[in-house]
Amino acid sequence: MTHSSSALSRAGLTNPHVHEFVAEWSHVLTPDHIEVIGSDDDARLLSEALADGEIIEAGHDRYLAHSHPKDTARSEERTVVATHDPADKGVYNNWRHAEEVRPQQVTRMSGAMTGRTMYVVPYLMAPPGSPLRRWAVGVELTDNRVVVLQMLRMARVGAQYLNDLEDPAFFVRAVHATGDLDALGQGTEEDRRLFATIADRREILHFGSAYGGNALLGKIAHGLRQGSYDGWSSGRFMAEQFMLIGIRDKETGRVYHVCGGMPSASGKTNLAMMLPPAALGERYEVDFYGDDIVWLRVDEKDGRVYGMNPEYGTFGVAKDTNWESNPNAMHAVAEGTGTLFVNVAHHEHTHELWWEGKTPDYPEDVEGWRDWRDAPIGERPAEHQRSGEDADLWSQKNSRFTARLSVVPNIAEDYERAEGVPIDAIIFGGRCRDREPLIRAITDLAEGVYDGLTLGAEATFAAEGTEGRLRYDPMSMRPFMSFPEGTYARHWLTVLGEAEHQPVFAHVNWFQRDPEDGHFLWPGYGENLRALLWLIDLKEGRAQGRQTPVGIVPLPEEINLEGFEGSREDLDRLLEIDLERWSQEIALREEHLSQFEGLPEEIWQAHRRVSAAVAVAREGEETSLV
Repeated sequence: MTHSSSALSRAGLTNPHVHEFVAEWSHVLTPDHIEVIGSDDDARLLSEALADGEIIEAGHDRYLAHSHPKDTARSEERTVVATHDPADKGVYNNWRHAEEVRPQQVTRMSGAMTGRTMYVVPYLMAPPGSPLRRWAVGVELTDNRVVVLQMLRMARVGAQYLNDLEDPAFFVRAVHATGDLDALGQGTEEDRRLFATIADRREILHFGSAYGGNALLGKIAHGLRQGSYDGWSSGRFMAEQFMLIGIRDKETGRVYHVCGGMPSASGKTNLAMMLPPAALGERYEVDFYGDDIVWLRVDEKDGRVYGMNPEYGTFGVAKDTNWESNPNAMHAVAEGTGTLFVNVAHHEHTHELWWEGKTPDYPEDVEGWRDWRDAPIGERPAEHQRSGEDADLWSQKNSRFTARLSVVPNIAEDYERAEGVPIDAIIFGGRCRDREPLIRAITDLAEGVYDGLTLGAEATFAAEGTEGRLRYDPMSMRPFMSFPEGTYARHWLTVLGEAEHQPVFAHVNWFQRDPEDGHFLWPGYGENLRALLWLIDLKEGRAQGRQTPVGIVPLPEEINLEGFEGSREDLDRLLEIDLERWSQEIALREEHLSQFEGLPEEIWQAHRRVSAAVAVAREGEETSLV
């Protein structure tokens, strides 16, 4: 018996193929020690990490870690999807040939764990008993204890998930090696980092980081890139960067489930954790299932689309999380929750945490506060202590918290339901200052998929001449695509086309602004529930809305405005369609879609229908002005 097999056997991990996998990579990585991790190890690992200074206490049962200053975010340009078939190359998946990438990664990783412990983390990215369990099991090897602590919060961890597989060889093999972060040439031509998903081998090899999705391989690399590839290659499901909520009508007892994708900074986590407006709280509750990944399938028995969150926790952005924007998140990261923060500011005496946007302004007294690099803020020149400039931020822009789902106050009672939950609506939404109304519903499958493929948020760099133009992010999956976009669109049409009971699609926008003074026309946050309630009413036949060239928008009287304190005038503007802006958008969409080889004809037909409808409506509008 090898040294690695002995360690695995002592931990009760009996799957012989896991033994082979660990032995192979032990030979490459040459760790000094091997340790198998289970869910019961969390308290011990926290104690060890505290003793070794890898984390610090941030109050009772809450913790803070600091990353290397060159290791603070995902690196899309160093992230690749590799297969053995060049036909898998898409526009966004940064495809490489597996025969090139795998030997490079083996070379990079050789000896990378010398003097370190290899942690073996067997995990399940699905509720136990899930119909998609076959594709949800994996083993991550990592040399970083903080990464292990985060995985214990983000996945179901234990040897039992690998010991009873129908096919013992069928699991994701994931290897993470941190590397020497001082000597990797990050951001230079000599950058040695590479984060590779070798999708047709179901192998994930990440080298050169200990941060977030670069290191938590069960999350993005498995849950999205490998998951979406598996869903396509099996023909069984889709893996999407979606949030998932339930809207519970306490009067009728009915729960409606809504999932959807939104690009970065478009309010996805706040929507998933929202509290209903006070006036609607007695009747409605919002149940949280997840804010980042949903796997979707069609049930053969009842013909409905089902969704489930494969994650066991939430990996949230700290910036701008506060008691107004997301009170449920604030409860989830409070003391006593076991939450682990990375790269926020802390007070060395009170153990309080702070990040930009937590409160309207910085703490008045800077003494005792240390920034995300663990440097004392009081020792800075006075003009750099509370300036808010990028170089002076107390917390890193991408600072994060990792919290278990179970500590989110509005977690759904059935969040571990094996089969997932039936999906009533699929929504998309990006941050747009104009053109996009509050909500527009789409009842045609091809037009719904078309809308998702043309999802985007406004580019923010006016100096580049892109102000007001969308950065397209199909289904919010642009950084996570694992196979070509045309094939991806066909997969959507095929999977959802098998559903006897189709969900309704919608596009939402909480971010329209007044062009004169720049104020937001919609209050946002919990008020967003009102738009989703209208969508449910539309699906159930209780509302009809108004047909426009780009979908159905609500009639103002169809929206539940009980207790609404926003402007009715602004609401009327939010339900208008700017045909001139939409004419411009249609041309940009055609340019965007033309990048994708093999785009299904159904998508082009949908594009032509919307384009023609916009043109006819605009012609009628111009005629009426004559």
